[in-house]
Amino acid sequence: MTERTPGDREEPAAEESAPYDPMPHGPPEVGVGPWVGAWPTDERYDERLLREGDRRNVVDRYRYWTLEAIVADLDTRRHDFHVAIENWQHDFNIGTVVRTANAFLAAEVHIVGNRRWNRRGAMVTDRYQHLRHHRDAAALASYLAERGVALWGIDNLPGSVPLETAALPRSVCLLLGQEGPGLSPQARDACEATFSIAQFGSTRSINASAAAAVAMHAWIRTYADLPG
Repeated sequence: MTERTPGDREEPAAEESAPYDPMPHGPPEVGVGPWVGAWPTDERYDERLLREGDRRNVVDRYRYWTLEAIVADLDTRRHDFHVAIENWQHDFNIGTVVRTANAFLAAEVHIVGNRRWNRRGAMVTDRYQHLRHHRDAAALASYLAERGVALWGIDNLPGSVPLETAALPRSVCLLLGQEGPGLSPQARDACEATFSIAQFGSTRSINASAAAAVAMHAWIRTYADLPG
């Protein structure tokens, strides 16, 4: 499942009553209380959650399921795209990228550079997402090439192709750079090409996690089974 570093620890929850609910104006509690009636015998169910209630931020389909059962079910229908982000300065956007990758059901999330990253923005969705670490962009490119996955950089660079008109490959990894400087020179060299996101205002760039969401959703619009 998730690749972790020894010594990593989870960030404490902000609210005890609803620890997985990021909405500031939401209900005081999320999820459901203890199971009412005879307990199900399916091994996917967690006895502690059945007894105490399930307050996790999961869709109703997964209420009372064990973490392992949820991940196993997600693995049967993950999409063919990957997302990667460089981590040289402990970018706070990485957690949000992981959370969005979980929402769009990415095959894997790749952290390039420093192994440790701030997990707060992930809102514990990293537990359900396959994460891999690579020492640099060249190592990421090698890993993807062995699996037939194209590596596309997402950055508003001179010569970048507009993402809005590009034909996304089905098997692709979308690589984003550090917030601020964008893709490193090494990352640009490792990418098959770079692609830009159209902007119309006064700022020269958008937030890295927002760019990741736009790029992932471009894949979703092209390939996902939306009626399903």
